[in-house]
Amino acid sequence: MAFLHVEFAEELYSKRAEQTPDTVAQIYQGVSTTYAELNERANQCAQGLIAEGCKPDSRIGYMGKNNSGYFEMLGGAFKANGVVVGVNWRLAGPEVAYVLNDSKTEILFVTEDFYEVVGKVLPDCPSVRKVIAMDGGHETWISFDDWRESHDAKDPKLPKSAEDDVIQLYTSGTTGYPKGVQLTNANYADVLYQAEHGGWANWQEGEVSLVAMPLFHVAGVNIGLLGIWQGCTNVILKDVDPQEILRLIETYKINHAFMVPAVILMLLNQPNIDDVNTSSLKNIIYGASPIAEDVLLRAQKRFGCDFIQVYGLTETTGAGTSLPPEDHDPARGKLRSCGKANPHVEIRIVDDNGEDVAQGDVGEIILRSPCIMKGYWNKPDATKETVVDDWFHTGDAGFLDKDGYVFIHDRVKDMIISGGENVYPAEVENALFAHPAVADAAVIGVPDEKWGEAVKGIVVLKPDASASAEEIIAHTRTLIAGYKTPKSIDFIDVLPRNPSGKVLRRELRAPYWDGKGRQVG
Repeated sequence: MAFLHVEFAEELYSKRAEQTPDTVAQIYQGVSTTYAELNERANQCAQGLIAEGCKPDSRIGYMGKNNSGYFEMLGGAFKANGVVVGVNWRLAGPEVAYVLNDSKTEILFVTEDFYEVVGKVLPDCPSVRKVIAMDGGHETWISFDDWRESHDAKDPKLPKSAEDDVIQLYTSGTTGYPKGVQLTNANYADVLYQAEHGGWANWQEGEVSLVAMPLFHVAGVNIGLLGIWQGCTNVILKDVDPQEILRLIETYKINHAFMVPAVILMLLNQPNIDDVNTSSLKNIIYGASPIAEDVLLRAQKRFGCDFIQVYGLTETTGAGTSLPPEDHDPARGKLRSCGKANPHVEIRIVDDNGEDVAQGDVGEIILRSPCIMKGYWNKPDATKETVVDDWFHTGDAGFLDKDGYVFIHDRVKDMIISGGENVYPAEVENALFAHPAVADAAVIGVPDEKWGEAVKGIVVLKPDASASAEEIIAHTRTLIAGYKTPKSIDFIDVLPRNPSGKVLRRELRAPYWDGKGRQVG
């Protein structure tokens, strides 16, 4: 399919319905939807959102597990010029409320797993005018099916522009508060171009793709949209379940899948892995966190398909570099690289003054591309700090080899990546300080075989106070998402700090990473 124009949201659903109306667009829990049906339902959702009073640029929230209704709602928001806000369902109640209030979400779609959580925070979220129950069965909220079917299927055909926001996803924040990343028509149009012309997701009509990653992540959304754009059949998995992934691969003869390294490891460790027919797989795309070389080599041997690594951030619409299948040959010496720049992406490695370092020297990785976000929602200062003269500062430290391959060495920022989820120490430290026995605290990432990195708290107790690691961890779980809570806590008499009082995290981390070839998981 030819490269879409910048009116990404206008073209995606309607043009696919015109070209392959009878092709199955998605399968969820055994139920199939064709492209004609998907487009019709998206039109109904668009009319529904307009009837609810959503003006262009209105924020429309989604908090739920993966399901087929998400892509109907998403298409409706595109057509109504709304902006879908992905709410991470792993967040604790106070964090959910923050996202809904910060984004000023007006209409909220929720799956049954989170009816209770949303019900509790709703009184504190005045911008939310209506909640729609994706799975039905709620006493007061209308079911998604009933709501959608109450509207006609006429495409509103509203005018759109390249700079219209279409999706807003939240990232962890350096100050303890997440930031809303504004992704536009132009951003997504460019990602689709990169996929086709960079070769990392150039799929064919009628092929089958697995949508398994959560839809509040840019990777989960992108894989679904790539499938729609290229006329594939998306097989949607409600939640990451290794046995169900294996079953779906065999049942639907899946050709393409995106998985974080932790999920690849889960599959390899299934006792029946050798009994499952996975010969339909053409490629597995992986990313979001580094992969252990042993795991990668085992996966290549077991699945026998092409492997493609991608490197990108939410702020780059999930795109940036890719490592093609041919570079997964260990003899080429590129396995530890995250690849070369995609088309339309420029990469530099710079020092603290923003000056280019010599080839092979470590510095901060910065990117310039049409896929770079518009900015952080209502945070102009944070945007200016991160995007300087059109160059996005990733916070990752790395180097370029003589062939232009990017190697990630460390992080300039303190962020921890655990199982593909971003965790900033400040968020966790705020929760630790809320415990009455804690006088001082720091949070670091330590090596973890399964998740790449695990969150560890380093705690100084108040004089004469006592608390166990288990008690402190349990306390943090009431304030922040489970994946952010420390998996372990070490107690210390005093934290190492520089003369200005900044905690020396590298000093705290050093013993745990001793002997590791890379200083991040």
